[in-house]
Amino acid sequence: MHPLLAALRQKPLLADGGMGALLLSQGAVLEQCLEELSLSRPDWIRDIQLAYAKAGADILLTHTFGAHEHQLGTYGLAHKVEEINRAAVRIARDVRETTGKSLFLGGSIGPLGEYLTPHGPVTPDRARSVFARQAAALLGGGIDFFCIETMSDLQELELAIRAVRDLSDLPILGSMTFGEDGQSQFGVDAATAMRSLLALDIELVGVNCSVGPAHVLKAMDTYHRTSPGTLLSAMPNAGLPTRVDGRFIYASGPEYFASMVPEFLAAGAVIIGGCCGTTPAHIQAMRQALDTHLAGASGQNGTLHVQEQDEVLGHRFQVPNLEQEDGELPDSRLLQKIRSGKFVVSVEVDPPRGMNPAKQIAGARLARERGADAINVADSPMARVRMSALVLSALIQQQVGIDTILHFTTRDRSLMGLQADLLGAHALGVRNILALTGDPPSLGDMQTSTPVYDVDSIGLVRILHQFNQGLDLLGKTMGQQSNFTVSVACDPTRPDLEEEATRLSRKLVHGAHFIMTQPIYDPAVWTTFTRIYERLHGPIPAPVLIGILPLQSFRHASFLHNEVPGITLTADALARMQQAGKKGRQAGVQMAQELLLQLMDAPYVQGVYLMPSFGRYETACQVLDVVQDAHTVPTPGGTQ
Repeated sequence: MHPLLAALRQKPLLADGGMGALLLSQGAVLEQCLEELSLSRPDWIRDIQLAYAKAGADILLTHTFGAHEHQLGTYGLAHKVEEINRAAVRIARDVRETTGKSLFLGGSIGPLGEYLTPHGPVTPDRARSVFARQAAALLGGGIDFFCIETMSDLQELELAIRAVRDLSDLPILGSMTFGEDGQSQFGVDAATAMRSLLALDIELVGVNCSVGPAHVLKAMDTYHRTSPGTLLSAMPNAGLPTRVDGRFIYASGPEYFASMVPEFLAAGAVIIGGCCGTTPAHIQAMRQALDTHLAGASGQNGTLHVQEQDEVLGHRFQVPNLEQEDGELPDSRLLQKIRSGKFVVSVEVDPPRGMNPAKQIAGARLARERGADAINVADSPMARVRMSALVLSALIQQQVGIDTILHFTTRDRSLMGLQADLLGAHALGVRNILALTGDPPSLGDMQTSTPVYDVDSIGLVRILHQFNQGLDLLGKTMGQQSNFTVSVACDPTRPDLEEEATRLSRKLVHGAHFIMTQPIYDPAVWTTFTRIYERLHGPIPAPVLIGILPLQSFRHASFLHNEVPGITLTADALARMQQAGKKGRQAGVQMAQELLLQLMDAPYVQGVYLMPSFGRYETACQVLDVVQDAHTVPTPGGTQ
């Protein structure tokens, strides 16, 4: 089950509120294209969505309501459909990472703005084409579900749903809007709309905008009576606006919206939120009302409070128990498993761009429940500023109880800082290190940052080896040996495999315990590399964790292949994703599962390193379903 649907089976979720009126208050004008602001004023969009997240929203809708070529074309922006939609998704994803909350991102698709034939000039084929282009752009950006909203023409909604479903199997929320008489613009009532939508491949049905909460509630009651088991959504506007001194004033305040929450829930709503005229104050009031309802339903006393930080940060920090300074330190749990011959599994998390790691910790917990042996924690990948990987590693180990593999780069650390951080990592119990050079700052969002690179990854392996001998870089005794487990990276997809093999050999000479590869999509890629390595340097003297990155769609696959350094797909993998069409996620998981089963018996392979896309840990963990029993293989090269 998709994570959004699974979450809705557990409890109702709160969506965000209006965007247009808030943008006008920021300085936008009615005559301009508000969707274009995702390009020209992304800070405005980000600030509003961040306010909604802090108010307690569980769902953010992308600022793409009219970001299709039909609407953008009226501003001369039809050529920017992909750019605007991707920028809007990127902003929402950035807000999710900044807050660290497990927010669901809905790709908003609104009506065309002109009638379909015979009432207007837009043909059904044209409408479908317009919706499909926008949906493809949203899908490529990494949304969690589609929200086709504010539809007053049932036929237009049906066309949009079919266009989206042809591209993707992500959940779809189809939301109508009704007038004061309870009917849509073309005389369709809520019962008729529900019966028509039930015949389509759609997971959620909603009412949004309309005249205000009371009228939305009436439509919701009809929906619920017509199909009691359907998942419903209610996102009303704040009543009809009046214009005062050039500003639009909406009648319904936050307190009134909060009072409607129990009634929406009683009418079957599993998603509640706001539309035109609602603000973060409305959403915060609804959050309090929803928490009070949930607390009462679970038998708790009092109300739950909106918190900007997840409760995981409330744990009292504790330094792990340290071993005796005299005597040999034990291997990390991960290295013990590797040396026992176990087929090990690691799942990667990227630290948040903000100060709340709740989503990452939840992802680590899910991975552990699904059988992972370790969690890889990346170090500001793609040279984008994120929370300290060391801090997140320590939090995961303390709160989830699973080993982490800390990606440790030499990009940002002088020799002094590098050694200091290694000492701190050891004191915190973070003992598994992936030695990396790191992406250059010119690749990311801090291009004025000055890289250090006092040593490269090979030099870092030497330093770790000396630490394990009880010596610092200068050869001075530290009074105790460290027990770092050292892993090194390998890219078997590089054009010059002989150079890559030689570089890997230099890393292994200094005592690395295992190898982790960049993602591959064909076992032959790894087999070819091992043959080249063996010809030049003999058998690979350490076990290998092969990188697997489940693909989400053909657009995602094409982006990775053409724009992400270190990732190269085979022609067959690209072709399969293209052929998969809307079932891209299933095809990506199936391909990853097939690859995993083949690699489990490949030379030197003793584990898998799963890399989720767009923070979808559940998709990465789904790959593990094919691993039924512990798989053991002889440990290549013996112990290190």
